[in-house]
Amino acid sequence: MSPRLAAAVAAPLAAGWGVHTLVWRRRLEAARRDPLTGLLTRELFEQRAVRLLAAGPCAVAFIDLDGFKTVNDTHGHAAGDAVLTAAAGCLSDALNGPPGGIAARLGGDEFALVAPMADPVALPWLLRGLHDELTVPTWVDGRELAVGASVGGCWSGDLPIPDASSAMRRADEAMYIAKRGGGGWLTAAPDAPALATVNGRRAGRPGTHPRTDTAPEVSGQ
Repeated sequence: MSPRLAAAVAAPLAAGWGVHTLVWRRRLEAARRDPLTGLLTRELFEQRAVRLLAAGPCAVAFIDLDGFKTVNDTHGHAAGDAVLTAAAGCLSDALNGPPGGIAARLGGDEFALVAPMADPVALPWLLRGLHDELTVPTWVDGRELAVGASVGGCWSGDLPIPDASSAMRRADEAMYIAKRGGGGWLTAAPDAPALATVNGRRAGRPGTHPRTDTAPEVSGQ
């Protein structure tokens, strides 16, 4: 077979494999996103958060919707899905600033966000804005559905060791404290003590366990 003929035969095969690879990558990406909201799932979020936080200082926020179960139980799952989709839109809006941020639905009515942030002065604005937008009522079939939100955050540049695990623990713990106080937003204090993990052990949730570590001081409202 001549080189020209070989190239002519190989070109369609290469193009086919290129399309196959692209389709496969898109399917893999879709499988790692929440099917309802389109946000990242926990696994992919944590992987990308590690890279983001290693690259420079970031804002980390954890969000839990307050009163979501009541909406779900009273108005049905379709209404609950609309509330979750609206919440995902709020997180996506918050990432419209500096490029590179990521957001995830961790499960149920819990969300998280990591975004590059050079100056910690912007963190309270981010958390307050998230809280205010998340608590705007959603209209579904002519009904006004409102939920509260507990938002906790930290700036990784404040941490002695600004790794992903530490940053996400601090933000998650601040969110937990905000929720215990009735909702709102809180920022983890820079001098808060190191924490053991709080993932999966918040009071009142299946499989949770009582806290034994000291809660960090926080600032915010």
